[in-house]
Amino acid sequence: MPYAYDPQNIFARILRGEIPNQTVAETEHTLAFNDIYPQAPVHVLVIPKGPYVCADHFALEASDAEIVDFWRTIGRICAEKGLQPGEGGQGYRTISNAGEVAVQEVPHYHVHILSGRPLGRMLQKAE
Repeated sequence: MPYAYDPQNIFARILRGEIPNQTVAETEHTLAFNDIYPQAPVHVLVIPKGPYVCADHFALEASDAEIVDFWRTIGRICAEKGLQPGEGGQGYRTISNAGEVAVQEVPHYHVHILSGRPLGRMLQKAE
């Protein structure tokens, strides 16, 4: 079943310029901006400009150019913010939720980049 993209979701509205954002980076295929409710000192959202709902939708239907641009933009943001652990940075976490059980709040594919404080375990260990 094909994904039903909602063109009225908040990220689509940001991409159309209807809602302002604090842009961190913008390319032909990608927009990155600071989260308005940051969960860490660094909390950047990275979204493709195309109408993709979640990671598998993006991976299966985006063009090679969109996919490369998206991930290279994430890499550039990590480098520019000094987060790369291999380059002396303290590290970072990337998160992407898909669907109901993962509590995806905005039905537009996005990756959170978080850093700047200890983030704890991603999930509690199963007993």
